[in-house]
Amino acid sequence: MRSKGQQNQALGAQGEEFAVAHLLRSGYTVLERNFRSRGGEVDIVARDRDDCIVFIEVKTRRNLAYGLPQLAVNQRKQRQIAKGALSWLSHNRLHDRSARFDVIAILLHDSVKYELEHIVNAFDLAY
Repeated sequence: MRSKGQQNQALGAQGEEFAVAHLLRSGYTVLERNFRSRGGEVDIVARDRDDCIVFIEVKTRRNLAYGLPQLAVNQRKQRQIAKGALSWLSHNRLHDRSARFDVIAILLHDSVKYELEHIVNAFDLAY
């Protein structure tokens, strides 16, 4: 039997797979997944059709017991994502590129049925 943490990791991984499929269908190019740095992390780094670098946080829930998935991207989480994004831009020497932060919220109904909301430009850079 899997622990609660393992169950949450599996849920997150499944949500990220759905998010990547959505992004590819929408014309995005996925540049990196699960980028981690000392300061923060980013679930997905992609490039949109306008050549903008997009840092995407994916939140997945099985139900609404803890509220909408996107509401979990609070200010503390936004700061972590921003730090990870700045680190990614620095590591890839892309400081001159336009960038934004999106959130993809997924509500799973079962292993194949889900609702996905892609919130473009969900928040601004937070230090």
